[in-house]
Amino acid sequence: NALPFVIEQTNPDYIICLNLFRDQLDRYGEIDSIAKKWRDSFNKLTSKTTLLLNADDPQIFYLSKNTKANSLFFGLEEKTNNKTQTKHGADSTYCPKCSTKLEYKSVYFSHLGNWICPKCGIKRPNINISKLSNYPLEGTYNKYNALASALFAKTEGIKQETVERALKKFTPAFGRQEKLKIGNKNIQLFLSKNPTSFNESLKTITDLKAQNVLIALNDRIPDGLDVSWIWDIDTSSLLSIRHIMVSGDRTFDMGLRLKYADIAFDYEDNLKSALKKSIAETKSNETLFILPTYSAMLNIRKELTGRKIL
Repeated sequence: NALPFVIEQTNPDYIICLNLFRDQLDRYGEIDSIAKKWRDSFNKLTSKTTLLLNADDPQIFYLSKNTKANSLFFGLEEKTNNKTQTKHGADSTYCPKCSTKLEYKSVYFSHLGNWICPKCGIKRPNINISKLSNYPLEGTYNKYNALASALFAKTEGIKQETVERALKKFTPAFGRQEKLKIGNKNIQLFLSKNPTSFNESLKTITDLKAQNVLIALNDRIPDGLDVSWIWDIDTSSLLSIRHIMVSGDRTFDMGLRLKYADIAFDYEDNLKSALKKSIAETKSNETLFILPTYSAMLNIRKELTGRKIL
């Protein structure tokens, strides 16, 4: 958790805060403790700094309190089929000020949405930017990334046409919706390393009509040693997928998770063999969607491209 140190050393012009989700406890600790460290650090900022904050995340919004830094907000204003309940595996569902259970007018994913505290009255603030003409990647979570980038560009005085041109030319970083091709078969990687990222990956590939999926679960240092988070995954969307392969160092942990959810799957604990079998199972012009943790993603990229990192 290097943010406090970086802030003290640099006194930055801008800080962009996208969200705060639970990750592996052996590496990061609980969300509340991280949020407190961030707030303590932001309290030392001066008016030289501008905070670009995700208004839809209650903990991120609350970073704007008790700081001399300027604050601007991004968030979504979209129809969500009148969903007002937080999603499976949601994390920050209580008021960051008085700890009362939050209420939502709409929920976009996990605990992100149009929220209000029924006791103390704090609520999602007015938003400086909520929509773009083009989003370069699939998934609700990627809309937030694009909005944050656009708000920074706008604040820096970069022309709107320049921003739109950059978004259209954008290509994903390795493993994060990266697209590869093996013969006449497509492969797309969705890094999935905690409950929220996994749930959003599943939602996105379901929207893309996925029929062939490889899940690769490792527990090495880059992944976090604790894989208990897999029990907070909402596996219901996997029921519609034709073929699922499970692999990685913790193949049998993930297999047990799917077994309890009554989801049919094949397994192969050797990742190279699992990848080969999954590609063979993929039909011509079909896409194999791969949901790996970080170290598994690097190994898969090495097999597919001959290198782990671009």
